[in-house]
Amino acid sequence: MVSFGLIDEWEPTPGRLVSWVATADSVARAARAPVHPAPPSHQQEQYLRAADRHAATDFRYSGLCLVTAEVPELLDRDAMTRAINAFLLRHDTFRTWFEIAAGGAVVRHLLPPDAVEFLPVEHGEIDNAEAIREHVQKTTPDPFQWDCFTFGAIEHQESTTLYLAVDHLHTDGVAQYLSCFDLATLYLREMWDGAVSPVRPASYLDYCVREREHSDRLTLASPGVRRWLELVRGHDGELPCFPLDLGKRHGGYHRSAHRTVPLFDEAGALAFEQACRAAGAEFTGGIFAVAALTERELTGSDYYFGMTPISTRGSVAELASVGWYVNLVPVSFPITATASFERVVTRAQRAYESGLTLISTSFHRVLELAAGDDGIAVRPGWVTPMISYVDARDFEGHEFFDVARGGVYANRAASEEVLMWINRMPSGTSLSVIYPDTPVAHESVDRYVTAMKSVFGQVAATRAAQV
Repeated sequence: MVSFGLIDEWEPTPGRLVSWVATADSVARAARAPVHPAPPSHQQEQYLRAADRHAATDFRYSGLCLVTAEVPELLDRDAMTRAINAFLLRHDTFRTWFEIAAGGAVVRHLLPPDAVEFLPVEHGEIDNAEAIREHVQKTTPDPFQWDCFTFGAIEHQESTTLYLAVDHLHTDGVAQYLSCFDLATLYLREMWDGAVSPVRPASYLDYCVREREHSDRLTLASPGVRRWLELVRGHDGELPCFPLDLGKRHGGYHRSAHRTVPLFDEAGALAFEQACRAAGAEFTGGIFAVAALTERELTGSDYYFGMTPISTRGSVAELASVGWYVNLVPVSFPITATASFERVVTRAQRAYESGLTLISTSFHRVLELAAGDDGIAVRPGWVTPMISYVDARDFEGHEFFDVARGGVYANRAASEEVLMWINRMPSGTSLSVIYPDTPVAHESVDRYVTAMKSVFGQVAATRAAQV
């Protein structure tokens, strides 16, 4: 079983806590690290600018991602120390940090490999989960510090709870899994001769360079740019927003709230998938068909416009690379009042596949090119809801998910929209939602999730009955 939620909901078993953090010498050398010409990715740049604009908040505005696992054995600390340092050196994103220069440019600095050193620090017996959660969040620096990632272990009598806390700057959903698998593989290599070494990963810095070079070649005449602008103009110049009121106040901040609900056991997921394929679609198309039917039920809308994050990893080496390899693409299509799931899912699948053609055209760049366009009301710093789908059954090592009792958690950062993750695991499929923590949003999200879960269930039950 893998748990999803906010760090506040993580309930680690108390024990002896040891964390791995950067040495004072490493931090000092990082501060002197020279500027590197590789730019941040589009996602990184906008994320850092938002964190900088809101630096005065009394809480961590930026995202902190926490991955945990419990293993039924005690840890060899020396082997873990070597594994952690090897992990950081394998992925060059962990050797970089950023500053916003006087002219407003986001500038990258790169540490030499010999400057990276993480060592264990003993914290003694911690007798409650709240203190552990507080320790993890307080000791993991913000995204403008080089060492915005920490590692730790909570040792029990015959087992160990492991964690990796890393700022969102360096990770996406796939990278969180990769980090866990990578560390486990490196640890086993340190423990046993002959253990298989992980695949050599691609350079995330090289990816950022290629992404920006491609973006720099785009013009208002580029097909992807034209498609984005047509789509947004047709939506009154705006990106999509959650279809129900979230009770957000102007000029203030809302922290995150979370809810996770089960959607299917694996038999139900297979029935839903079969219903999609019977109409010439896939599971992903089915998700957006359900989203459209849910919106129609709640609001009477005759048009669906959503966004989904897509991994931009394009090679075997990039599939082994930790970094923020993501772009948002649109999914939009009409929906009539009497349309059945079978008809809607076909449209949804085509719309999803059309959206994939925009995977290399970042809307951040489109907005730069469209500056001053009266038909576009979107402004820099935009936020939009999204639905993410991850089929973790394809991940190497997925058979150990239940054994390791893994968890993926986020801090209670600022929240302005509704973000949804549908995660398909070998044992079942769940829906996780992060949204603004307001009374109105709680009620609206409850209505939406209840309606969405009902549509999913109806489709799967109908297909199972037909079979």
